[in-house]
Amino acid sequence: MTDTARFDAKIAVVTGGAAGIGLAVTARIVAEAGRVAIWDRDQSQIDAAKARFGAKILGIAVDVADWDAVEQAASRTAASFGGIDILVASAGITGPNATTWTYPVADWHRVIAVNLNGVFHCNRAVVPFMMQRKDGRIVNIASIAGKEGNPNAPAYSASKAAVIGLTKSLGKELARTGITVNCVTPAAVRTAIFEQMTQEHIDFMLSKIPMGRFGTIDEIAALICWLASEECSFTTGGVFDISGGRATY
Repeated sequence: MTDTARFDAKIAVVTGGAAGIGLAVTARIVAEAGRVAIWDRDQSQIDAAKARFGAKILGIAVDVADWDAVEQAASRTAASFGGIDILVASAGITGPNATTWTYPVADWHRVIAVNLNGVFHCNRAVVPFMMQRKDGRIVNIASIAGKEGNPNAPAYSASKAAVIGLTKSLGKELARTGITVNCVTPAAVRTAIFEQMTQEHIDFMLSKIPMGRFGTIDEIAALICWLASEECSFTTGGVFDISGGRATY
């Protein structure tokens, strides 16, 4: 069940918004009367989203690891829609599964570039637009791996731990501005990102979840959209677990 007008007149940016969790968030915000700028690398998926949602969305092909591209996307979004109220930083990659001492250096740098630098770029780019309105919601997507550290996923685990730290830092910086900054730490959710993992790693992740199943994208999107709404007004710098019981702290 959704509140059909919860995001009325709100402008959201959803990175990675053309697939997986990002697409589910986009669909929910649009269904609840908001407009969404999808920032995604895959133009074909952006085109599919535009065909599905029409004028309610703006699709921008952007690599979040590229600061200049992110800055331009933020300016284009604000000019097209009249501002930015919400950021959901969902774009991310897993990288290969390997031990730290055999992990390919190039892959390490790419995972950090997308998962950490990309989140920083997007947070940095949207805050000035939110400060103009003295209001805003930022939701960064981290991972339970950032709290516990998954073996054979050192770059992913490190990048998501850093996103948690960034969220806490920015949340404190903006605490008196009307802008809240929180992050979500899901356990594994079966999306296309599983294609980047070995079956052994997928089985390991499932074995750690007491509920004995993976989360669904709709379950994750429901929490994200609450954090992105005006209902979430007295929480900032928070870390919200949605892990089927896996989280221990």
